[in-house]
Amino acid sequence: MPPVIAFLSRMSADYQRPYLDALRAALPGEIVAPLAELSASQREQVSVAIVANPDPADLTALTGLRWIQSLWAGVESLIAALPSDSPPITRLIDPEMSRTMAEAVLAWTYYLQRDMPRYARQQTQRVWLQHAYRKPSQTTVGLLGLGELGQAAAVRLRDAGFVVHGWSRSPKTLDGVETYARDDGLCAMLSASDIVVSLIPLTAQTRGMLDAERLGRIKPGASLINFSRGPVIVASDLLDALDRGHLTHAVLDVFDVEPLPLDSSFWDHPRVTVLPHISAPTDHETAARVIADNIRDFRETGRVPCNVDLTRGY
Repeated sequence: MPPVIAFLSRMSADYQRPYLDALRAALPGEIVAPLAELSASQREQVSVAIVANPDPADLTALTGLRWIQSLWAGVESLIAALPSDSPPITRLIDPEMSRTMAEAVLAWTYYLQRDMPRYARQQTQRVWLQHAYRKPSQTTVGLLGLGELGQAAAVRLRDAGFVVHGWSRSPKTLDGVETYARDDGLCAMLSASDIVVSLIPLTAQTRGMLDAERLGRIKPGASLINFSRGPVIVASDLLDALDRGHLTHAVLDVFDVEPLPLDSSFWDHPRVTVLPHISAPTDHETAARVIADNIRDFRETGRVPCNVDLTRGY
């Protein structure tokens, strides 16, 4: 009998179908099926589960589970939902996602560097007025987070001619990028940046990292892009910084609650661009190939490809 892989998700059937189709195509020698479609004997065989916002109770039904492969790059919700003695977790590391995120960071950095929010406001007022052009070489972009996504974005921005600074918890080096680490480095990077881009994972340490004090450290008149997680920024403090004019604009793709509630102040704020979590969507085919490679290696060697440090939260 072929090996059995459980697919655990609270997505709708229509939304999860493309992922299942791609995974089955990438793993032709395996049975990949939702938990509800597996018999009792098949559930006992499952050593690997592929998950996307699963019900934690479903994982307890898999008594032989060896490791959990997340379909997402972010795993903070999964870690928070599972007990500390759960099997190891592997998050998705897909080069295509890094490319897509770097593309989004560059696109929305251009949007801010070319003053598009101001021109959009002028259009609504029927104002024909040209403003001075600021070159990429005159624009410093500060990246919060230099993991796979952050490094890909840094290279893309650097190659486009921007002055790139990057911050990470521990010291890192990247050619052509001014790097910072720890709290003192964070303050130095924020104060030097014309555009701040958040790409850090959500952990106990990064929740609320950009509060009133740190937002106040950002260069006056700068802009902010959040492509990481909503709770990294204290929403009320961000709105205050925008209302006071300390920050010129914020491009927000992630929020504390998603979908963004209809009564949120962000929807109508003149200095905010709201995006529906679209900066780096998971690609069905490339994600399936990455996951299939992980599973094939596990079948051949018995090695669990664990890359999530539960103590750090990512």
